[in-house]
Amino acid sequence: MILLDIFTFSGRLHPLIVHLPIGFILLALLFNLLSYSRKFEYLKQVVPLTLLAGFVAAVSAAVFGYLLSLKGDYDADALNRHKVSGISLAAIAGLLYFSTTRFFLKEIPVPRPLFSALLTGLVVLMSYSGHQGAGLTHGHDYLTMQVLFKQERPKPANLENALLFEDVVLPVLQAKCAACHRNGKRKGDLVLEDLPGILKGGKTGPAVQPGNLDSSELIRRVMLDPGHKDFMPADGKPPLSSNELQLISWWVKEGKAEPGKTIASLPDTVAIKAMAAQYLGFAPVSAANNDFTQDLHPDIPASADTALMGNLRKAGLTVRLMLHKPLMLDVTLPAGSGITAAAAKNAILPLSKHIIWLNVSGNGFSDGDLDFLSALSNLEKLRLDKNPVTDKICGQLTELKHLQAVNLNETGITSAGLDQLKKNAAIKRVYSWRTVAR
Repeated sequence: MILLDIFTFSGRLHPLIVHLPIGFILLALLFNLLSYSRKFEYLKQVVPLTLLAGFVAAVSAAVFGYLLSLKGDYDADALNRHKVSGISLAAIAGLLYFSTTRFFLKEIPVPRPLFSALLTGLVVLMSYSGHQGAGLTHGHDYLTMQVLFKQERPKPANLENALLFEDVVLPVLQAKCAACHRNGKRKGDLVLEDLPGILKGGKTGPAVQPGNLDSSELIRRVMLDPGHKDFMPADGKPPLSSNELQLISWWVKEGKAEPGKTIASLPDTVAIKAMAAQYLGFAPVSAANNDFTQDLHPDIPASADTALMGNLRKAGLTVRLMLHKPLMLDVTLPAGSGITAAAAKNAILPLSKHIIWLNVSGNGFSDGDLDFLSALSNLEKLRLDKNPVTDKICGQLTELKHLQAVNLNETGITSAGLDQLKKNAAIKRVYSWRTVAR
């Protein structure tokens, strides 16, 4: 509903409006204290007006804050403390203003020292409410002695001694994800600022499944098309880079989502080690976008017409930008989409050299429908599972010299087809569960 969307969007004005009552109420206290001096006695006259402005701003902030809380997945206790203190702040500001009106002064005159004390107390309450709000946004430990005396983990002396999770993966998650997924703001009941929270997961279950990328909800979310409603990070926050995605995926798949594993102890993969070295500062960073510049595929064109990517989306495919330069794409045709292979082919072929990952799982495509695969010369990962393909498709796959992983689960592939794939030395992983060969 449009009305509901307006209310949801209006809640985002809270961080802007919430600064207004802070300014007005602080000014009211300042004017009140200064007015005790003869030199600034005239400021006493503007205290009521300043308080009125603070009251109106506090009420507005409370209303927009309530709208924001409806979609924030905040910690219930912390949210309640902020809500009660914010509403109390608005109410007391209104009462203090009312106490300055002629009607109130005529009936119950408030002694000036008492008024000043109450106004000072209002500022104290405002500070408490602001602290609770900061905790909701940045975490309950945002302004604590623990943070003040917290010791940062020392940077490893070299790549061999670096720990994949502690030195690479966790800092990435804390920088890109913990703003919304941490204690104090558990969006989706998910905490990503430590390993127990990652393994526990949220509303949809564990965030990662050790050794299984396809079943890891965290990996699925960050690799969706940015326009998808489930894509993370949400709300326009900076997405994970191609390097960060691959490092986290490597930790889940090869590191089994475990802590304490040195990068040197993992299988000897030059690309992953190079990315980790770049992230940790042991290798130069690409000036273009802080990604490791891969030289494994020099034939990937540096750029492409953006309209072509628009055509992919218009055809019903989702597109995730893996790297800006050279332009590398992760393309998915949603399972059961009903889109014909011809329509998908026409959108894919103009960008064939840019597509590094392709997923056409569960769309009923046959060998003939996928005759365009050999044109994807830089393809590294391919999902053909749950399609009626046979050993005939293997001829095309052996031509893809950069293909590293192919998913053939629930297809018509036989042992003969799997043997044929062995001719392509680049292929490291083949998934063939529930095929004729298994």
